[in-house]
Amino acid sequence: MISYDVTEWGKPLQRAVRETPQPQGTEVLVHIKYCGVCHSDVHIRDGYFDLGGGKKFHMSQRGMQLPVTLGHEPYGTVLAAGPDAGPVPVGQDRLVYPWTGCGKCARCEEGMDNWCATPRFIGIQRSGGYGDHVLVPHPKYLVDSTGVDPEFAPILACSGLTTYSAVRKLQPCSPKDWIVVMGAGGLGLMAIAMLKALGHENIAVCEIDASKADAARQMGALEVFNPLEEGALQKLQALSGGVWGVVDLVGAESTASLGIASLRKGGRYVVVGLYGGELPMSIVPIAQRAITIMGSYVGSVQELKEVVALAQSGKLKPIPTALCTPAEISGVLDKLKAGQVLGRVVAKLEGA
Repeated sequence: MISYDVTEWGKPLQRAVRETPQPQGTEVLVHIKYCGVCHSDVHIRDGYFDLGGGKKFHMSQRGMQLPVTLGHEPYGTVLAAGPDAGPVPVGQDRLVYPWTGCGKCARCEEGMDNWCATPRFIGIQRSGGYGDHVLVPHPKYLVDSTGVDPEFAPILACSGLTTYSAVRKLQPCSPKDWIVVMGAGGLGLMAIAMLKALGHENIAVCEIDASKADAARQMGALEVFNPLEEGALQKLQALSGGVWGVVDLVGAESTASLGIASLRKGGRYVVVGLYGGELPMSIVPIAQRAITIMGSYVGSVQELKEVVALAQSGKLKPIPTALCTPAEISGVLDKLKAGQVLGRVVAKLEGA
């Protein structure tokens, strides 16, 4: 098999050739056709996340050892399975749920692998979709996305799932309550599409890039603000009825401060983005304003099935998506780091 690996933190991916793995036990071997190139891989390739105050969370602390094959949005054809896998759809295409856990703890047993304390995520601790074959630990992580464009389906495994899980944490709310999306990158545009698919009407977006702001409007945002302009907070607070919820797809000190300050009483701030930093806060206003501050990290297998069902129904509209070759993935990560990608990019491994 051929893969494009991180062999040195912060350096370009390197092409590697090795034996194609053979499935053991309950494992399933999938031949990858497409894999989304996610912004999270920018941080993972660098080898750390910025915790603020000079602190870093290194990927080696998450059980990653070099060389490693990234890519956590894989989609492809089921080739074979281990002797304990049971019936599997050999020869059929499937979307792969990548957020696999240890399979033994209470969180995994209740279907919340993404909350496992010792995760074995595909594309992080397990070899991922920047290679032409992936071993999936169990057939329960294969999701039938028949009817969804295979160039769009891969990004449902992270962008789609992540935004769906985050948006659901804003419940209960009315379709007319104002929801603010911080950032109109790939995740931000997907969040707008997800909110629209779930029936939300009043969506505002904070974005500094003019082309991404235009894309947000085209996806259905009714209001778009530049958070760097004077009076941005006052404009958010002036939205009719106030801001019920904020989904922060950036996760920086500036977006968190603005998002939390914009909430009406009883509002909810959900942080998803991993840009990094620290957030000093006064404790008393959290109680006095009765606001909720929470994090959201990817989602469960069941939630991915619900996302796919939304896409199959036609309610979830595709966001701008471009294709690249496997050899171009490293360059795409560079562009993502520089903020130069509109929407999402998907690597096409089939026929490469």
